[in-house]
Amino acid sequence: MDLRDFDSATCSVARSLEIVGQPWVLLVLREAFYGLRRFSDIQDHLGVSRSVLAARLDGMVTEGLLERRPYREPGQRERTEYVLTDKGRDLYPVIVALRQWGDRYLAGDEGAPILTEHAGCGARVHATLVCAEGHDVGLDEIERRPGPGVRWREHAAR
Repeated sequence: MDLRDFDSATCSVARSLEIVGQPWVLLVLREAFYGLRRFSDIQDHLGVSRSVLAARLDGMVTEGLLERRPYREPGQRERTEYVLTDKGRDLYPVIVALRQWGDRYLAGDEGAPILTEHAGCGARVHATLVCAEGHDVGLDEIERRPGPGVRWREHAAR
């Protein structure tokens, strides 16, 4: 199979990056995974401008990664918090994989700044490739085949 024969316009990686590849989106997701839900808390922790954060949060709500929920502190006006949806939570392995890569190649001499452990046993949590049968899979063990959504480039022989 020659990947050059496929039209990359339907590539799921490219489509995903249209959403999560925007500046600050993955960091906002990280904050949500760490439990931050309120605009002011996210802004304070990231140091991003109000206008940029507002635009990113609006886009993430539109894309279905977050949903807005009203809350009210006693004696205060109603405000909005941002809660991960199933679609947003499904990106957690992406965040774990990026953290894992960063810990391996970019962490300082002191080591990883955040450790992620399984609450049930205390073992470290890591991202890995596993097939549907439960086997760990290395990069050299993966085969690629056309899927049902493939589009062929016009010059490609099928």
